[in-house]
Amino acid sequence: MVLGIMQPYFFPYPGYFSLIKATNKWIVFDTPQYENRSWMNRNRIIDPNHENWMYFTVPIKKHELKSPVNSIRIQNCENWKGKIIGQLGYYRKYAPHFNKVIEFLVETLKVDFDNLSELNIHTLKATCAYLGIDFNYEIFSKINLPVEPVQERDEWGLNICKAMGIKDYINPERGQSFVHREKFLDNNINLRFLKFGFPEYDQKRKDFIPGLSIIDAMMFNTPKEIIQMLDEYELVK
Repeated sequence: MVLGIMQPYFFPYPGYFSLIKATNKWIVFDTPQYENRSWMNRNRIIDPNHENWMYFTVPIKKHELKSPVNSIRIQNCENWKGKIIGQLGYYRKYAPHFNKVIEFLVETLKVDFDNLSELNIHTLKATCAYLGIDFNYEIFSKINLPVEPVQERDEWGLNICKAMGIKDYINPERGQSFVHREKFLDNNINLRFLKFGFPEYDQKRKDFIPGLSIIDAMMFNTPKEIIQMLDEYELVK
């Protein structure tokens, strides 16, 4: 069994789904401290009025500084769903799959959530279903896993693997900067890092903008084409 562990992000970039596809077991890591201005409640699309990108955002309620991810509440008194749909103006003119994706988004966001983490899990599930990706997940806060105390940030992945008896773990590439490989080797866990290739596709503009939300890729590509993109990665040790 190949394990992936990530916080639940809001319509994240394709590399997130590449990691889901490369694993067959997923832990939604919903207990660490929430970080403001994170990918938890916002992501990026093409700005229709400028040659750049812009954020689309789920507004959240005020919370304590050290609040865990799974305690963050959505400010539903704001019409944030309608605003997000309205922000997709650029795509109406240029994207061949605009109508299909808008229909998908309206249907996906039809369900009301008070909790941000629950919303993100819902949208991740829906997006994986749209693309045809298996999403075999469990929510960390709900499985009562007997995880050993963590001393350093890289030990979350290590100790979750140990508690689940996992011997094959894939981490995003950025984890190379803080994960100590020897800890995994000492526990006979095969640690690898997924280096996503950021394949380019036609965004109907002069310069390609990499790393935008999966929504951007969906606007310009069929699910089959996106699946091919998600396979453009390298696993490094």
